[in-house]
Amino acid sequence: MYEKIASGGAEKYHESNQQKGKMFVRERLQLLFDDDLSIEDAFFANCTDGSLPADGVVTGIGKINGEQVCVMANDSTVKAGSWGARTVEKIIRIQETAMKLQLPMLYLVDSAGARITDQVDMFPNRRGAGRIFHNQIKLSGRVPQICLLFGPSAAGGAYIPAFCDIVVMVDGNASMYLGSPRMAEKVIGEKVSLEEMGGANMHCSVSGCGDVLAKDEKEAIDYARRYLSYFPSNFKHVPKRLESIEPASFEKNIADLIPENQNAPFDMYQLIDRLIDEETFCEVKKKFAPELITGLSRIDGRTVGIIANQPKAKGGVLFPDSADKAAKFMQLCDAFNIPLLFLVDIPGFMIGTRVERAGIIRHGAKMLSAMSEATVPKISVVVRKAYGAGLYAMAGPAFEPDACIALPTAQIAVMGPEAAVNAVYANKIAALNEEDRPAFIKEKQEEYKENIDLYRLASEMVIDDIVQPENLRADLVQRFEAYQTKDVTFTERKHGVYPV
Repeated sequence: MYEKIASGGAEKYHESNQQKGKMFVRERLQLLFDDDLSIEDAFFANCTDGSLPADGVVTGIGKINGEQVCVMANDSTVKAGSWGARTVEKIIRIQETAMKLQLPMLYLVDSAGARITDQVDMFPNRRGAGRIFHNQIKLSGRVPQICLLFGPSAAGGAYIPAFCDIVVMVDGNASMYLGSPRMAEKVIGEKVSLEEMGGANMHCSVSGCGDVLAKDEKEAIDYARRYLSYFPSNFKHVPKRLESIEPASFEKNIADLIPENQNAPFDMYQLIDRLIDEETFCEVKKKFAPELITGLSRIDGRTVGIIANQPKAKGGVLFPDSADKAAKFMQLCDAFNIPLLFLVDIPGFMIGTRVERAGIIRHGAKMLSAMSEATVPKISVVVRKAYGAGLYAMAGPAFEPDACIALPTAQIAVMGPEAAVNAVYANKIAALNEEDRPAFIKEKQEEYKENIDLYRLASEMVIDDIVQPENLRADLVQRFEAYQTKDVTFTERKHGVYPV
């Protein structure tokens, strides 16, 4: 019986998965863990029914990077990984184990959803499927929760990835949706493909429900192992500090990299690479809202979360999606004691009817709330421009960063010189002869630049220091070292009323 259960469902289902490039669930677990599962619970669940080995889900404890984690993994060779009463109970029990042991919880999802025939036993009751999501919400911020999506995550089951800290989706096979394309056509008359409805590429680039698009299952598993290396097991601890590695070497230094023209684009990834330990950037949501970069890294061996404007994408302007992206990433880092580094080059939030109708004020407030509430060490570096509410969103001085420092190329203002002169002198400019306008505009722009001179801002203690580009990494190393004992409570209350 043991071998029969361990081999999963019928051979035809294994063959079908192989044709799709999908591994058997136990092969996935062997790749994920240092040495396979240490403990497997409820292996014999539903063993009296020969068609439901382990009731379609593997649960247990294993080690990743030498640290214990809990896992649940659907077996799609057993009724397409669907949930029965015992499936649900197994998932609930391993979540309870993760809660008691304060261990990270991984969800390897490949499931068609609930078995309709079992709905009375597994859907509405106190230990029914809803308890899985209730437990995820309880675990949120206590232990890391990771979803690796190898196949479908359908209907209510789509909320497993929704409540995880990060969702890694395998391109071509992974999908999540509340209603299938067939259901959409039947109920609302919409004809749509599975990829359009809930495919991996769509979710990682359009909806933002996916965080990482993996080309295959091995890449997804490798990412999960790497991602976990930046985190402690739970919120009571700090991430392990590793041996420091020098940044990669480049022909151009930081000073050469940053254009003098505030509006000229440059690649913020290149600045990040010159500050962090070589090859330690682990990006989150790369394909979604690329005007903002979010990712985990190491600086002098210490885990640091980076939020950076990307001038190469839409000028680095913040949109509703990029504000949401930042908010969740900051909450993630703050929950697990990961310091935050803000690299600022921002013209502000986007304007216009389209974004106003999309609720940019509400989304921007969400970003500001998450940034303000984060009590981990926070350092804001004004690389070039920090205009308007963009300064606030990127941990500006009013939001109690541990330091707000600037490169010599920085400008901090309500708006840039061009926009400011136009706003103040539009009528006067219009009244001038056309040949007189350029000189007048240039004169007023120079006056404006003098008004926002960086040394004047430093004199007024708006910024804490002006750092030369070649010294920036060393300055960050010293500051993160000094701020590591930070211990503050944001405020005393039950909880805020969030602008969601």
